[in-house]
Amino acid sequence: MKQVTILGSTSTIGVNTLDVISTNRDKYSVFALTANTNIDLLEQQCRTYAPTYAALRHEKLARELGERLSDLPTVVVGGDNSLCDVASHPDTDMVMAAILGSAGLQPTLAAVRAGKRILLANKESLVMSGKLFMEQVRSNEAMLLPIDSEHNAIYQCLANGAVGHASGVKRLILTGSGGPLLRADISKMITVTPDQACAHPNWKMGRKISVDSATMMNKGLELLEASFLFDISPGLIDVMIHPESIVHSMVEYLDGSVVAQLGNPDMRTPIAHGLAWPDRVPSSVEPLNLTSNSGLHFEEVDHDRFPCLRLAREISEEPQGLFIALNAANEVAVKCFLDELIAFTDIPVIIEAVLEQTKAEEAPTIESVIELDRAARELALNRVNRKS
Repeated sequence: MKQVTILGSTSTIGVNTLDVISTNRDKYSVFALTANTNIDLLEQQCRTYAPTYAALRHEKLARELGERLSDLPTVVVGGDNSLCDVASHPDTDMVMAAILGSAGLQPTLAAVRAGKRILLANKESLVMSGKLFMEQVRSNEAMLLPIDSEHNAIYQCLANGAVGHASGVKRLILTGSGGPLLRADISKMITVTPDQACAHPNWKMGRKISVDSATMMNKGLELLEASFLFDISPGLIDVMIHPESIVHSMVEYLDGSVVAQLGNPDMRTPIAHGLAWPDRVPSSVEPLNLTSNSGLHFEEVDHDRFPCLRLAREISEEPQGLFIALNAANEVAVKCFLDELIAFTDIPVIIEAVLEQTKAEEAPTIESVIELDRAARELALNRVNRKS
């Protein structure tokens, strides 16, 4: 019986992970659950899965949850270190890293340093810390399994299935649906509302990642993440529009072979793969019926429509500091858009402005990563305030 800790159990990925565990209760037990502020859902999850620990960064919320769960043996912990503590606990066999954005960096690194099996759904952690993160994975003999559907697909398509090694590969091909605005009139993008940007045609996701899909910044972040995960130059990673979201990514080999991973757009598939690797377990995902699909289509990315992806591509060979700035500025801009403080078209403008004001430098320590992240957020907020 494997003991699983879920960092961000109330997120979409967290909820789907618990669903897969429910399908395989004979193989997995929940050791710890963590959340940001959604203690109502976290309480429900604790009552259903009876974890040993529940953790919240905010101590006040942790005390409230502890009072609610006083009839259960679950230990509720709080504070800045609580998430790191449960992620690195000796009794944890594997850690699902599903905390959204930069907030997931420290707990995920704690799991890495403890040599855990990490199911990485938090792309921002790797985008921010890059080489430093992968060095920690290697030096602590941790196991890293990508859960983003695209990177998980590539992992399955690689001949040796190993993160950090992509021998014989000519290029990686990341696919993206293009989101809800793929066919929208570019001249009217300024009027796009948060609800319109979040209305993804294929995937059920949280609002932040839904906006990233609409801008295709998600593909930009995935491009950067893939270069670290598979130790391959960003110049050998292509992005292609695939509206149906059936082919999740492809690997083209030097001999002309192209290997693709297909499946219905459901995150439970890569989650089940990560939990069970190298074995397979049921995920409760509806089987893919190729005969019922009208066809699979692919097209080039229009960078005029998706300038966020262009920005990520432009800095992909630059030092780590610009990756940190890109991610931080995007997080700030997307939040401000969702709060209706800026227009949809302001998102790439703010990101580009922050990149122009950020020095291209490496970030050799976690402290430098955190400082560069803080500085970029300040620049982004200043830009937002100038627009308000």
